[in-house]
Order: sequence, then structure tokens, then C-alpha cells
Amino acid sequence: MEKNKARLRTNFHQAKWDEEVIFQLHTPGERGIIVPKVDIEIEKEVGNGLSTIPENMRRKEAPQLPEVGQMRVLKHYLRMSQETLGADFNIDIGQGTCTMKYSPKINDAIARNPKASEIHPNQDEETVQGALEVIYNMEGIFKEISGLDRFSFQPSSGSHAILVMASIVRKYHDLKGEGDQRNEIITTIFSHPSDAAAAAVKGFKIITIHQGPDGLVDIESLKKVVSNRTAGLFITNPEDTGIFNSKIAEFTKVVHDAGGLCGYDQANANGLLGITRTKEAGFDMCFFNLHKTFSSPHGCGGPAGGAIGVTSQLQDILPVPLVEKTGDRYHLNYDVPYTIGKTRAFYGVFPVILRAYAWIMSLGAEGLKTVSEIAVLNNNYLLRKITAIKGATSPFSGGKRRIEQVRYSFDNMFKETGIGTHDVTYRMADFGFHMWSSHHPFVVPEPFTIEPTESYSKVELDEYIAGLQQCSDEAYSNPEIIRGAPHQSVVHHIDYSVSDDPKKWAITWRAYLKKHVNK
Repeated sequence: MEKNKARLRTNFHQAKWDEEVIFQLHTPGERGIIVPKVDIEIEKEVGNGLSTIPENMRRKEAPQLPEVGQMRVLKHYLRMSQETLGADFNIDIGQGTCTMKYSPKINDAIARNPKASEIHPNQDEETVQGALEVIYNMEGIFKEISGLDRFSFQPSSGSHAILVMASIVRKYHDLKGEGDQRNEIITTIFSHPSDAAAAAVKGFKIITIHQGPDGLVDIESLKKVVSNRTAGLFITNPEDTGIFNSKIAEFTKVVHDAGGLCGYDQANANGLLGITRTKEAGFDMCFFNLHKTFSSPHGCGGPAGGAIGVTSQLQDILPVPLVEKTGDRYHLNYDVPYTIGKTRAFYGVFPVILRAYAWIMSLGAEGLKTVSEIAVLNNNYLLRKITAIKGATSPFSGGKRRIEQVRYSFDNMFKETGIGTHDVTYRMADFGFHMWSSHHPFVVPEPFTIEPTESYSKVELDEYIAGLQQCSDEAYSNPEIIRGAPHQSVVHHIDYSVSDDPKKWAITWRAYLKKHVNK
């Protein structure tokens, strides 16, 4: 490879096994493990297990699970893993707003320790003092990071934490006797879609404000929709354009003056640690994603963790239990006066909390700030390099730097060549890359969202840029190679009619057989 020339893995070829669904491997009578029968003495003492279950809760038939030998199960899932890309395999900066980063393996070892991974949520508090201490200490860390007064780690994801915020807003106004009146949540078009979706689940009417020419919401637009019906403002800052709204404190003041609450969506706080805080922006509550900013793996929907924080005026509404310390002992407090109750079974996903705790403790306060500084540096390096590629632009730029991500556009290339973002997404797979477009609806035409973190070196960033440059060169010189892509990936072009037609959806194997096989 020439010195200083970015490497591009043009000979990349992903493994393809033509692997069956696990149900298709079913062989009657095959077993992975034979569970021994219960000793007679044990059965006399505690029963056979089944007898303690009420009759109306017992299955009439055994579940139709696949019967597969242990060795075949191992092969099946190892093959599946080879058909998947991820942060430990490739340069995963094209995952959009997901904040993919390296999670040190020592932290995984800590989280997988049986003392953490095999504790049971029904254990007596005296037997899990270490786990409670970690959660208690974690709350102290997040109070410092945000400036807020109380935290709960019960939510199992960021979207779940937004639902908790919406529940708190609902309870707050109910307690003030204004629950029926205050039925509107305001959000912005470039805030995370879950800010609107979770609030809608709680029955709120959603008011969405659109951006101005600079990509930011104008304060006057906010003032026009704020009223005595406003329950709260749910907003991401920086929004999904990566632009930070430096006037955010003015926004929260407008909502507060109207009697509403303000919730800060900080799912992506990778460029803000040690630099800005929730409190100084005037928010009443916020949440962070442990599985994004704080290095626990994203997990494709779970396991994850949402850290929900509030000011002192809302702490009596938090979900139960809260972790408290009395003397040198830790305990779960269910006596929270106006609690919204439990928002999930038990407390939260403890291994996720522990992994994030280990990451934070290994870095310290200065290390967390360095994380953000490097993430911002990487992002702006990409901004300069990608906007130099023919056909690629960064809408709303205006010379502004970005924080932790940028929503780019291939609209110029699409108009000039007919090759757009979806085409490039397929071609990038040939180099071992993933590239995400954006949330729907596509406010930015032909969008693609790139988010580097502190984990990636300049060499890796340059490799990803080389992939985008290759796609641009081909779009203008040989567009057919992109239209036929991917050529070296596991899956080629698929039939989108299945995913677009709810009548064809099958979320279980039995539903699939019924809809697509045994018609």
C-alpha cells in the first residue's frame, strides 16, 4: 500500500452459509442437554415444580420448540455470527445515530462475572450489596455529569426512558390538577422520533416544529405553539443534524414560563461530556443511553439501559424502587410519595449498568471530557473530507462545525447520475461497511448519517472515506456496478414488498408457516 494512501478492502467477501432458520434444523428426539430428574428427597421437600403452578396457568401442550443437538446449535449460531457486521468487525461509523464504539473486553469480563450476571432480582438485599453499591455510585456520577438531583436506571432503553419522561410529565400535571388541560408535547423534526412516539403512547398530542434555513428551530416558532395546553418540550440537542443549539436555555425558559416541563433527550451525548450539562440548559429531566455514550454494546434493541434523571421537584415521581444508602448499607426504596410505579419488571439490566460503570471509572472525569473532544475532532475531520467528495453535501452547513454526527446528502449525485443513498448503501457492503440513511420522513433528500466516536483512528476514518469516494467515482463513471451491488455480501437485493405489506409480516415461525408456507 502506498504511503499515506487510505486502504480500501475491495477484495472483501463476507461469509455466506445459506443457513436455515433454527426451526428448520428441528429433528424429533434430538437433545442438546438431558436435564436430570429431581432427587426424590428434594421433590418431597419442595414439590415437583409443576404442582405449585395454578392449573389455569399450565400449558395444555408443550411449547413447539426446535429439538436440535448441542453441536449443531453451536455451528448454527457461529455461522450466523459470520454473516453479521458489528463494531468489533468493521468500521461501524455509518450506523447513523447509534454511537457505535469499542467496549474494552475487560469490561465485558466484569459484566459476565457470575457474581454480576447470575444474581437474581428476588435475592435478599443483603446478598446484593455490591450491586446496589454500583448503582448508587453510578447515580452519583450521573448527577455530576448532568447537574440533576436524582437518577433511576430502571428503563431498559432510551425510548423506554422517554416513555418514563412522558409518564412523569403526565403525573406532574395530574398532581397540579391540570392533567386534562395540558395535553400537548412539543418536539422538533430533527429530534429523535421516539420523543414524539413515546409521548403519543401516553396520550399526548404531538406538536412538531420544523427547522429554519440554518437547520435550527427558531425561538419564535416555539413561542407560536406554546400555550396553556403545553405539557412539555422533548428535544434532542444537538439534533440529528449534529448542530448544537446554543440558545437552548431560552427554549426551556419559554416552556417554563407557560407552565410546562422540559425533557432533554441525551441519547447521543458523546460530544458533550464534561463540556455542557443538562442543568445549565434549564431542563427538568433528561436521559442518557448506557449502551451508546457509555460503551455498553448497542445490542440491536437490547439489552440496553436508559438512565433517567430529574430535578428535586420531580424526584418524588420517579419509578420505584430507588437505591438508597443508610449508614454503610444499601437498600431499595419503594416508599416514593407520588411515584409513577414500576416501569418494568425488577430494577434494570444490571450487567449493562456494571459495564458502563467500569468504562466510566477507568476514564475518570478528565477521560470523559477527552472522549468528547476526540469524538468532536473526528466528526469535523469527516465533515471536511466527505463534503469534498463529488456529489456529497452537508445541508445547513453555513461554516458551522458539528458535534457528534452529521446528516449528509447525496442529492446532487442522485440528480447528476441517478445513483442515490440506497444504491451507495448496497455498494458500501462490498467493502465491509454499513451506511445508514436517516429517520423517516427524509427531510434531508438522499440522506446518510455518519457518526464517528472517539474509538476510531484517522487510518480507519480514511478507509471509510475511501469507500465513499469509490462509490462517488463509480456513480459518475460506471453507475451499473453500483446498481448491481452488493456483489460480495451475504444478502443481495431483497423483495421490499414483504416488509412494506403488514399482511405479509410474520413475527413468529408459526405465523410464517401459516402465511407463507401452509397457505
